[in-house]
Amino acid sequence: MEEEKEEIHENDEETVFPVEKLKEIEDDGANNDAVPLNTAWTFWLDRSVKGANADEFEASLVKIYTVETVQTFWSVFNHIKDVRQLKEKYTYHLMRGTRRPMWEDEQNCRGGNWRIKSHKRDTPRIWKELLVAAIGEQLTEFINEGDEIGGLSVSPREYDDIIQIWNTRADLHDKASIENDVRRLLSGVQIIAMFYKAFSTHQAFSGTKSRKVSK
Repeated sequence: MEEEKEEIHENDEETVFPVEKLKEIEDDGANNDAVPLNTAWTFWLDRSVKGANADEFEASLVKIYTVETVQTFWSVFNHIKDVRQLKEKYTYHLMRGTRRPMWEDEQNCRGGNWRIKSHKRDTPRIWKELLVAAIGEQLTEFINEGDEIGGLSVSPREYDDIIQIWNTRADLHDKASIENDVRRLLSGVQIIAMFYKAFSTHQAFSGTKSRKVSK
């Protein structure tokens, strides 16, 4: 399965990863021994702006790269800035398939996310282990049948950080065992808090936003 090639962007002062590393990433994806993922996943970056509406937020999104193999996932992960180097107000996302990291995306709008508050010292481990559990579909085992893991996000804050696990069916979240399962998965890490919130309950939620079709 051929990897989708994405344009490398810069967002304000944040260089996603060096352009000269692109060929190395593409070579990893083209490796004959590459192990395909169950679905494609896309890395994104955004910079939050207070008071931004859905259209303004969408305009701030930077698509980093779409990965379809284990090798390309690790190549991108190892070349983008470490989560500890992200400035406040920036967020990394890994989203399933083509969905955008927006509450209003038509594949997300009926869902929500589990928000994990973590100590800064623990954020890199939590982020990495949850990414691996997502692309390996282990997180899928922690949610109810009929639901789906839509993505993950990590947002540095001044004191503690926020990591989010997105799902597509808010109405099924209370039947999931994910909170206990994630704590077991992250044994030895102190999770300050973990709770669920449906996207539709956010004051800023503006309803379903369909993808624009270019002519």
